[in-house]
Amino acid sequence: VRTSLVISSPIEELMELTAQSLCQLDIKEHFNVIKEIGRGKYGRVLLVTHRCRGTPMALKVLPKASTKLKGFLREYCISLHLSHHPCIVGLFGIAFQSDEHYGFAQELVVGRDLFAVIQPRVGIPECAVKRCAVQVASALEFIHQLGLVHRDIKPENVLLLDSHCRRVKLADFGLTQKRGTFIRFIKGTLPYMPPELCAMVLEDGQEEVKAPPLSVEPSLDTWAFGVLLFCILTGFFPWDCCMHTDDFYQEFADWRQDPEKTPVPSQWKRFTPTCMKMFGRLLELDANERCLPEEVKGFLGKEWVRSQGLNGLMEDSEKISTTSALSPCKSSPVLQGEGFKTFYRNASPIKACVKHCALVRV
Repeated sequence: VRTSLVISSPIEELMELTAQSLCQLDIKEHFNVIKEIGRGKYGRVLLVTHRCRGTPMALKVLPKASTKLKGFLREYCISLHLSHHPCIVGLFGIAFQSDEHYGFAQELVVGRDLFAVIQPRVGIPECAVKRCAVQVASALEFIHQLGLVHRDIKPENVLLLDSHCRRVKLADFGLTQKRGTFIRFIKGTLPYMPPELCAMVLEDGQEEVKAPPLSVEPSLDTWAFGVLLFCILTGFFPWDCCMHTDDFYQEFADWRQDPEKTPVPSQWKRFTPTCMKMFGRLLELDANERCLPEEVKGFLGKEWVRSQGLNGLMEDSEKISTTSALSPCKSSPVLQGEGFKTFYRNASPIKACVKHCALVRV
């Protein structure tokens, strides 16, 4: 008799064990709820203290009405699996369900998120960007080594333990998937999404996209990481979406395809040649040629932003921004993987103006 042995991953085994031991409790009976510290389509994050131990915690609660048990278990178990890395938000190992919610307790990071400290059309100091970059790169290297892809790298998901980015922690693993999972289509785009993912957009009236299913790979995080660095260095997005209909993406793509004959796009001229080389590696149009995030560490010893000629660029930025209307906020796209749907939760994006953008939290 032939038998097949199915080997589960550590996360799948943890999901099964957690499902069997998921306790039922009333939040207010076990925790003192102090205030709400975060909210999105996923649910809420509450600042609480444990009634017995007095320990302060961040309690993430997701409504059962919009959250499948499998999705909750996946996010919790992935978060728990990754939480011992120093640049990733820690967990307490407390998961539960109430009548209306699923929830888990995570480390309380008392500082703000990276989004909150970005000055519109200015960004944050280069030294702080570099400190942030090396820590986020370290977290992503760890995640990728475990065969996972974060898929939601943005300033809102980088939490600060201090306002100078000396210590930061990557958070929110609600969209994290195993490498090799297939995406069949998406609805809508975000500025962090690479061109190969934007090619999976299902337009209104279409039943299927022309592109074949896209494998989830670390290169998706690399591109988003590159866009994040641009945003925190400048205070605006480089483009609205990576499609040929976006003039500013197309300008960048033309330059990347023929840098010898094509001038550097205007919003990139503030960066040094070393920095542009780094961006070229992170934002490589061909996903197979894109570097890993940790390659950024090799560029830390050089200047990234030019010290001269910046005033003129900033004056042009002010003129463009004051005469340009903000583009409307897009709805969150839906990504379909293997048998389940996941939602991009982009509750507070940096929305693009014509060439530059303002910081808007919606």
